[in-house]
Amino acid sequence: MTDAAPRGLDERLRDTRARLESDIDLWVATTGSPGGAHLVPLSYLWDGTALLVSTPRASVTGRNLLADGRVRLSLGPTRDVVIVDGVAEPVDIAALGDGTGDEFASRTGFDPRELDEPYQYFRITPRRVQAWREADELRGRDLMRDGRWLG
Repeated sequence: MTDAAPRGLDERLRDTRARLESDIDLWVATTGSPGGAHLVPLSYLWDGTALLVSTPRASVTGRNLLADGRVRLSLGPTRDVVIVDGVAEPVDIAALGDGTGDEFASRTGFDPRELDEPYQYFRITPRRVQAWREADELRGRDLMRDGRWLG
């Protein structure tokens, strides 16, 4: 537990944007049939409006995202969590561009373009973002609704 007072909207927005810019990894939850719900950790690149992830095209996550782009992401520890509900769109490696591919590789520490297994990039556009530390921050946890930052 933390002794800190609950954060207001402006502080939560700053903290959340800082986490999106500084973290490297997040949890990705997808759903699909017949595999059902699936959760994996992936590295990402945040460009200020969307997150870029990459996973093997034939993986459960890759197949789920190709079939249904709805995705839920989680960043940070359970007592300082950011939850992002978004929509994932596939991005072909050829359409990615060298600059973005190089930035992704530099940021995450791996380059899917160099692997033998076919990887798929996905651009995830947030539709809803929430952040909270403790139960006293559940009120006001929405920071984005319908793809628009609050405040």
